[in-house]
Amino acid sequence: MRGARTLALAATAPVLGSPPQKGPWMASARPTSRRRSVVVAALMLAAFTFNTTENLPVGLLTLISEDLRVPAASVGLLVTGYGLTVAVVSLPAAHATRSVPRRHLLAGLLGLLVLASWVSALGSVSYGVLLTARVATALAQALFWAVMGPVAVGLFPPEQRGRIIGLLSVGGSLATVLGVPAGTWLGGHSGWRVPFLVLGALGLASLVAIAVALPTSRPEEGHAAYGAAPDARRFAVVLATTALSVTGAFAGFTYVAVFLDEVAGFPEGSVSALLLVFGAAGIVGVTAAGPLLDRFPRATLTVPVAAQATALLGLYAGGGHSRAVTVGMLMLLGASVGPVFMATQSQVLRYAPGRTELALAANSAAFNAGVAAGALAGGALLPHVGVRGTFLVGGVLTLLALTVLTWPVRARHDGPAAATARRNPRIGLQ
Repeated sequence: MRGARTLALAATAPVLGSPPQKGPWMASARPTSRRRSVVVAALMLAAFTFNTTENLPVGLLTLISEDLRVPAASVGLLVTGYGLTVAVVSLPAAHATRSVPRRHLLAGLLGLLVLASWVSALGSVSYGVLLTARVATALAQALFWAVMGPVAVGLFPPEQRGRIIGLLSVGGSLATVLGVPAGTWLGGHSGWRVPFLVLGALGLASLVAIAVALPTSRPEEGHAAYGAAPDARRFAVVLATTALSVTGAFAGFTYVAVFLDEVAGFPEGSVSALLLVFGAAGIVGVTAAGPLLDRFPRATLTVPVAAQATALLGLYAGGGHSRAVTVGMLMLLGASVGPVFMATQSQVLRYAPGRTELALAANSAAFNAGVAAGALAGGALLPHVGVRGTFLVGGVLTLLALTVLTWPVRARHDGPAAATARRNPRIGLQ
């Protein structure tokens, strides 16, 4: 069993890409502080735009359904299919584009986002065209999440990796609190196509900033191109933690509106406000944890996973008895879900056994697969265990993720060649 596991993990490294074995590491000329700030801001805006685009049909579901004369379930497919597309194509797309200069690649991805958003806003658009535009945007997002981290991190000293990942995560998290609610409000007042026009404009702003401020360099250059401390076993642990924790979170959270109404007894009109509180707690969690990623890499992943398990089990145990407990556990859940993914991204940059964009693509695929698996598992269990039971299942899955994360990982017993590769300064090791 141990030998099979070792072979399986060792097989991961060639898939993710291996660093060159010859020649000293040569960093490309680092841009000015102002240009670096522009790039990070542009990537934050792009993350916000992609995440808003992904989830906006949820807020516009009724408007799109009525206008295009399709069932609500078909509009829901615009979100589900989007996530599944990201899960399936992330790693193959990252592998296929691993030699493309990042400035050119990001500009192309943002151009696809802009084009797909504006096609979605056409007055004559049909459901089929809208679905095609969504798939195109999902393809762009799958690759964007794989490359934006190494690009941004590579502009700054290695000791600032966690802080930069934290900033990028804030941009993505704002989509839940600001982007989707604002897009829903705008769609209700101006028609569902107008928010897509605005998102296209935001994507264009990001594209221009990237094209102007990001230098052209080879993807394998810089300390962020490879893991800081490559370790296939720990990388596998991070992927498993991502998949299990996300599956657990969405097994329950997918049905949180039903839970708040039927179990906790909140008025229907208050659900939106409670979800806003959930999102705001997520912003607070990501903002607080981001600066700590570099100083406490293990704790900034372990603590949020434990907090998520507590929140899910707390909602199961106390959600039907106390509204105060429900609100408190919902805030705790919001404050933990975002930091979990942010911390796994940071851990991937550390333990990636090869090229970081391929490793990040694998983590993104694990995340999106977890979202789909959680929603499907919760839906399948809902008739049997009730909506409270889905939170129990989610809590148990998260506890399993915590067990995997905290289980002792055996030290590697590799040969001189592997030890030499780890010391190779090309991969950013000391």
